[in-house]
Amino acid sequence: MSADDPPIFSKTGMIKRIAWTLRWSFRLLLLLVLLDAAYLAYIWPDWQSYQRGPIQPSSFIRDYEADQRNNPDWPELRWIPMPLERISKNMARAVIIAEDSRFYSHGGIDWEALRDAMQHNLDRGRVVYGGSTISQQTTKNLFLSPSRNPLRKWHEFVLTLALEHYLGKRRIMEYYLNVAQFGQGLFGVEAAARHYWGVPAAALSRRQAIELAATLPAPVSANPASRSKAFLNRVKKISRHFRRWAGN
Repeated sequence: MSADDPPIFSKTGMIKRIAWTLRWSFRLLLLLVLLDAAYLAYIWPDWQSYQRGPIQPSSFIRDYEADQRNNPDWPELRWIPMPLERISKNMARAVIIAEDSRFYSHGGIDWEALRDAMQHNLDRGRVVYGGSTISQQTTKNLFLSPSRNPLRKWHEFVLTLALEHYLGKRRIMEYYLNVAQFGQGLFGVEAAARHYWGVPAAALSRRQAIELAATLPAPVSANPASRSKAFLNRVKKISRHFRRWAGN
């Protein structure tokens, strides 16, 4: 019997067996932490390349391009990155009202929204709201996957704090409006504005911006073309808050 083998029965043996289990559990946990740290280091972005210069494609955009090659019936990728100053201010206001009302006051994670979402989900007995901020959604779109597993959420949390530190609110909003999905193969506000209404993002009206913001939770099934019941209800809700915010 080696020194690391669990001892046989007896009170002393039981204590030693528990100690052996705890020791190896700690070693396994430490190994997992180190592996996860190595993975984060591997995927860690070059933040300087995101701070300025052209908008880079998100992981979702790259994944769609790759998948579309194997699914020729899918629409071609439509993505036209555009600087924030060439996007209607209505659009930024609409997504803040729809997705993250405290965007300019939190540090990337809205703890109040998370608490409210958790309570709402507990009351409903199922996951209805996630409480993700615009910063978290931008992080997920740029660097991660749609997976809902806890490890992915942990990576999202860490990367979101870094995103806020390195990019700042204006650049985060610029990226968000350029990589958010608004339909199948349709990414970014410029491509969406041209696809649905034949206008550039700079010319989006309040109503059009609200309809794009209402598309974000389910861009493939609930968008300005489908005009589903869920989509129209969301448009009404955002419009009501927008009028209250604008005072008319």
